[in-house]
Amino acid sequence: MLNRFFGQKPQEDPKQKKTNEDVQEQVAEQQPDIEQRFSFLSRTRQMFNRLGNTVQENDIITDSLWDELEESLLGADVGPSTTLWLIDRLRERASDENMRTGRQVQQALREELTQLLGKPAALRFSKQSPLTVILVIGVNGSGKTTSIAKMAARLKHEGHDVMLAAGDTFRAAAIDQLQEWGNRVDVPVISQKPNSDPGAVVFDALQAAQSRGSDVLIVDTAGRLHTKFNLMEELKKINKIIQRFVPDGPHELLMVIDATTGQNALLQARKFAEDIGLTGVIITKLDGTSKGGFAFAVADDLGVPIKFIGTGEKVENLMPFEPQNFVAALFAQQ
Repeated sequence: MLNRFFGQKPQEDPKQKKTNEDVQEQVAEQQPDIEQRFSFLSRTRQMFNRLGNTVQENDIITDSLWDELEESLLGADVGPSTTLWLIDRLRERASDENMRTGRQVQQALREELTQLLGKPAALRFSKQSPLTVILVIGVNGSGKTTSIAKMAARLKHEGHDVMLAAGDTFRAAAIDQLQEWGNRVDVPVISQKPNSDPGAVVFDALQAAQSRGSDVLIVDTAGRLHTKFNLMEELKKINKIIQRFVPDGPHELLMVIDATTGQNALLQARKFAEDIGLTGVIITKLDGTSKGGFAFAVADDLGVPIKFIGTGEKVENLMPFEPQNFVAALFAQQ
């Protein structure tokens, strides 16, 4: 069973704490590059510009400012629980650090949001076996299959020998879609007929990957809702099959979450996390929402790192998640 990470608020590390001047100087240097690379966040940036306008530089900190800030965070889909925690944390800092202006509050908010997202988290590869197994879950319509193909293309570009397993056998369309994407990115796909045993597909894929010398196997799984008991049992069975071939696998258990569904998606993700554990998430369709603050709710609620973000329909539109640059992009002036 994979490890779970729940309820852990980020801890401050005094050794890593930067002064406001250091942070502002670094962001200023990176600003043109950040704006270009994160241009897909233009709709979300509008919402965060509203948040920035809430705490103007010369504003004196008042109860009204805190109320407006809370409203802005909720409007950006940061989520009730995370928003309340952030406001409490900022109030605490305002008192301890003797903050007097909105500018100081805004800078503290950027620091807290960056820390909340944690450090960049790359994919984990096996240190014991020649084959790394990545299990991907997610409800239908979340962009799961497309994200798998994008990840496969990225790994292949990095020099890995990648194979895909079409473990979502309950929908013929899911098998066809993965095969089509496999052809497009030139990565082999192991599949069986619709309604086949997903465990059998994974078994065949593991055999094929080892015999062909592949070093990464990405497994697509059924996308039914978490309320279906059989899905959870199927995922646990797949996990056991993987461990027969690769004792330390699966090395990643990633959930794909659609940013446009917002807080509702967290209910599903939380259930998956509780039942089978997660090592990370992929957030898709950030280019299609004005509420990218959802990323903070995901990091806070699930307690696992965001590995990638989907930024469009093209195969190259999958970015490793960079917390500091993501926050800087959200607060960039348009």
